[in-house]
Amino acid sequence: MSRTTPAAGHPQRWLILGVICLAQLTVLLDNTVLNVAIPSLTRALHAATSDIQWMINAYSLVQSGLLLTAGSAADRYGRKKMLIAGLALFGIGSLVAGLADTTGQLIAARAGMGVGGALLLTTTLAVAMQIFAPEEQPKAIGIWSAVNSLGFAAGPLIGGFVLDHFWWGAIFLINIPVAALGVAAAVVLVPESKNPPVSGGRPDLLGALLSTVGMASLVFAVISGPRHGWTSPRVLGAAGVAVVALGLFALWESRTEEPMVDLQFFRNRRFTGAVAGAVLITFGMGGALFLLTQHLQSVLGYGPLEAGLRTAPLALSVVLLNFTGLSAKWAARLGTPVSIALGMVVMALGLVSIAELDSGGYAGTLLGLVLIGVGCAVANPAMAHAIMSAIPPEKAGVGAGINGTLAEFGNGLGVAVLGAVLSSSVASGKSLASGLGAGQLVGAVAVLVGGLLAAGLLRRAERAAA
Repeated sequence: MSRTTPAAGHPQRWLILGVICLAQLTVLLDNTVLNVAIPSLTRALHAATSDIQWMINAYSLVQSGLLLTAGSAADRYGRKKMLIAGLALFGIGSLVAGLADTTGQLIAARAGMGVGGALLLTTTLAVAMQIFAPEEQPKAIGIWSAVNSLGFAAGPLIGGFVLDHFWWGAIFLINIPVAALGVAAAVVLVPESKNPPVSGGRPDLLGALLSTVGMASLVFAVISGPRHGWTSPRVLGAAGVAVVALGLFALWESRTEEPMVDLQFFRNRRFTGAVAGAVLITFGMGGALFLLTQHLQSVLGYGPLEAGLRTAPLALSVVLLNFTGLSAKWAARLGTPVSIALGMVVMALGLVSIAELDSGGYAGTLLGLVLIGVGCAVANPAMAHAIMSAIPPEKAGVGAGINGTLAEFGNGLGVAVLGAVLSSSVASGKSLASGLGAGQLVGAVAVLVGGLLAAGLLRRAERAAA
């Protein structure tokens, strides 16, 4: 059974949060660093375009497919155990990737790292929910969210520095000491918590298999769509497998005695409101930030390292507001629905600023980045807390898995769809700058709609509970 946390929270909760954030940062840095290393990998391993895509996609597919299963395993077998296992797998995968001689070895190593990444992304948030008292959870989740932005900003900078001084394998080997430190700190500091079924029944292996196949197929279809065409046999086949697998998953979960994901969660208006908003928000933001990197390099003419530096205001805004606790204070004062709506409006204004106010200079982009950062700092922790607080504490791992799955799916769909908007705009004769601007505006609309939808549903849930 899980250990009970005192009403004031675990005595070492802030130090433990530091360990959690270190583990989280390791995963996030690796993903952003890899993008910077693509030219070096292409030269060193004689990698084809398809090889490069699989180096990136092998990780995403495995991680997104396993998030629900990893969260369920953490709840059943122990969140501390799964956190340590995730760090160890990520470190071993990084070692194999750093020493790889062929593209096949590197792709296999990235898939192994995806298993570790799934365990880390679910257990870090689940542990945070376990060690903090309810009144401190919004601030803790705010810091956890800020680390995501820090990874986004720091990855290109670290990658650029490492590649300027070392060979490409070093971008993976730098994960090893961080993972080792994380394991040692987790062993000493992180308390164990788990919530196995009272009946002690078998794990939901069929549910785990169906969710893994379904989510991996869905993400594969989304990733493949822009390159191969949305009506190509590859995409339609993957989408068909996803629909069948996820449909069977929902049917099985509704009938089995001990489901991995209790579908009753979706009858909770607070939960469904946060879920609906999260998909649209990550769709808009994921795609828009994908376009932003192209805007900085292809339109404004910055090199990769300088482009990375110029995205820093977004992350710095998030870090400043969340680490100081200001965003948590605002959210407590405004309430969750208003915080989400206000944050999304500010983020949408930031995307519009990048699309419309930038006339070949950096000023409009800078304003947009700051506005996006402020909006993220206010809305994203409120959204994550709404999802996690709507799920029973004993299902914290599954809740974190759902939160991570939504982020993976929304982000992948946003990149695919807004990338398609860019391609169609350029194909119709518009300039690259116009195409990028059109994509940013579509992202702004998605963010705005997602924020207002989530806020409305959450407000209705609050009124119904009153």
